[in-house]
Amino acid sequence: MELILTLGIALVIIILVMLFFTFVPVGLWITAFFSGVKVKISTLIGMRLRRVVPNRIVSPMIKATKAGLDINIDELEAHYLAGGNVNTLVDALIAAQRANIPLVFERAAAIDLAGRNVLEAVQVSVNPKVIETPQIAAVAKDGIEVVARARVTVRANIERLVGGAGEETIIARVGEGIVTTVGSSETHKMVLENPDSISKTVLGKGLDSGTAFEILSIDIADVDVGRNIGAKLQMEQAEADKKIAQAKAEERRAMAVAKEQEMIAEVQSMRAKLVEAEAQVPLALAEALKKGNLGVMDYYNMKNILADTDMRNSISKMTDDEKKQI
Repeated sequence: MELILTLGIALVIIILVMLFFTFVPVGLWITAFFSGVKVKISTLIGMRLRRVVPNRIVSPMIKATKAGLDINIDELEAHYLAGGNVNTLVDALIAAQRANIPLVFERAAAIDLAGRNVLEAVQVSVNPKVIETPQIAAVAKDGIEVVARARVTVRANIERLVGGAGEETIIARVGEGIVTTVGSSETHKMVLENPDSISKTVLGKGLDSGTAFEILSIDIADVDVGRNIGAKLQMEQAEADKKIAQAKAEERRAMAVAKEQEMIAEVQSMRAKLVEAEAQVPLALAEALKKGNLGVMDYYNMKNILADTDMRNSISKMTDDEKKQI
């Protein structure tokens, strides 16, 4: 019975020891101790309770201590809890120290929490980066399109990494500068003969203002002649003018047709009124004869006058040969 009790107690002790070494990273504490990093066991237990992985704090702390950086372990833990990348942060601080770049922990932490890769920023600050723009089309004053492509050499500006614009802004500003420079050239030949004039003009505009980079140089990698935009625009304008003229001519024709139809309708109306008036003449004559206002001789004299008038009209319409035959 005592043997069973002893075995039970030993088993409980073994389980407690295993749980202790599982929960408390003693091995990590030993590694830190022999690496010169002073960290308490209670601090490691506190990290466990705060749901912080001790290895992700202690390992970078060992690396920083060996590199001679003065960093507090509480600062690293706070940065980890804020969502930062502690290992990258420490690597960036070590790289900045080796390159004699003034970078303090607070600024590096701010850069990392801002979503930028602080280690890459330090590397670009030491080793400038080349940004290649896409093909940018611009039109000179003579109407010829020029297609250019530039390579922009930039260096990261540590002081402006937080709040500074990125590569997209640099590319957009360089493209705008190229378009402006080519557009102010009298001919496209001037651009082809002196492509360095583009880079000099664009570089002098201070395009890196408000960005996270410092522009070191702008080199025109390629310049090609594109389309004749001026001639194309003139052709399109001529075609548009032609369509406008055709539309106006069609409008005038339609107005003339409408006017003609209006005049025809008016003539037909007048003829209808004339026919109606002529139809009233026999009735008026009959009424005059009936009332004695017109005598029979007067009627015949009138008929003779009308017949004579018709004859004269017929003679006036005859040709000279027909008149001779008469």
